[in-house]
Amino acid sequence: MTKNNKYKKDFPIFAKRGSKKPFVYLDSAAMAHSPRGVIDAVAEHLQNFRSNVHRGVYALSEEATEAYENAREIVRKFLNARSAQEIIFTRNTTEAINLIASSFGRNFLREGDRILVSRAEHHSNFLPWTMLRNEKGILLDIIDVDENGELQISSIERAITPRTKLAAFSCVSNVLGAINPVKELGKLFREHGIIFVVDAAQAAPHVPIDVQEIGCDFLAFSGYKIGAPTGIGVLFGRAELLEKMPPVLRGGAMIREVTVEKAEWNDLPWKFEAGTPNIEGAVGLGAAVKYIEGIGFETIRNSEEILLKKTLAVLEDINGIKIFGPKIISHRAGVVSFMIDGIHPHDLASILDQDGVCIRVGHHCAMPLHQWLGVPATCRASFWIYNESEDVDRLARGIEKAMHILRISTNVRRISANHE
Repeated sequence: MTKNNKYKKDFPIFAKRGSKKPFVYLDSAAMAHSPRGVIDAVAEHLQNFRSNVHRGVYALSEEATEAYENAREIVRKFLNARSAQEIIFTRNTTEAINLIASSFGRNFLREGDRILVSRAEHHSNFLPWTMLRNEKGILLDIIDVDENGELQISSIERAITPRTKLAAFSCVSNVLGAINPVKELGKLFREHGIIFVVDAAQAAPHVPIDVQEIGCDFLAFSGYKIGAPTGIGVLFGRAELLEKMPPVLRGGAMIREVTVEKAEWNDLPWKFEAGTPNIEGAVGLGAAVKYIEGIGFETIRNSEEILLKKTLAVLEDINGIKIFGPKIISHRAGVVSFMIDGIHPHDLASILDQDGVCIRVGHHCAMPLHQWLGVPATCRASFWIYNESEDVDRLARGIEKAMHILRISTNVRRISANHE
């Protein structure tokens, strides 16, 4: 399938941008492209069903409400949550985790309580907890990954104390690609009565997620990582916890009754969805989930492993390259981060772009990890269902070209400096 990818035709951007010169997109960890089904679902909603939800008693509003709530049910099944009440629509993973910290953290954690978090987390699953540290005197226990970029459960076990109240870990690292053992972690944290927060932003496009099997208390992901529109994300939370938590935003549909003296909040999940929501975003999210389910995670994973195997083999043959993350393919999702001695990642990305190859460079919103790795930035190639074997070949040829250009340029500058 990766040789002549039959799914690529489902994504209009490749036909349009690839019509004049090659277009190789290797930045799906930042944003996945939308299949035609998602684009059509959003367009149809805007053309035929645009109306506010939960408020109108006329047919159009009721149809819009049905589409919005149907998307919630699709996501519930996707995550295997017990009830649609446990699915809160947010803007993205960042907002979802901040909601947890601002509502649960501020109201149920106390000074001296401890939070477990890894150094490899995206800033969105790191900074909300440092906020609690600064505001409430919560203590953060930072867990380091091993030399292969993987979390070891033994390291986490040793860090648990009687005051450990919450643990926040990603399911898949957005830099290292490591697939973390969240099911085992869920069991461990349940045994110790620790609230478990899972950042599934990078996992949702690649691996099946079952919140009941994981046993997590909260889980978040972003729609744009799975081909949905931007501005729509999901927070799963156990209903018994969400019931106790106060809303963060107030106004609009999140209320049941308001008087001058007091207000009474709406039922779940609407208690946490203040104001007019991203209705078309939710419709697009539902369509994106349906698209993934139509392909199946086994197919996605098989394609990904073929591409990962080839990418790692090709990159390892390049002199002066350092690859970060697990060496075992089954331990890694579709992300490969690397750097090349003597070549700045931004220079490499600029030259690759001239040949239509798109990669991501920088710290990838994971500066503590890059500081620990001892590098200011890395290059990252990431895959999804539309990538194929030829994309890896073009990446390799582009790197060879960039190395030739940049090293010649470096030598010219050195000769010029010596003559001066």
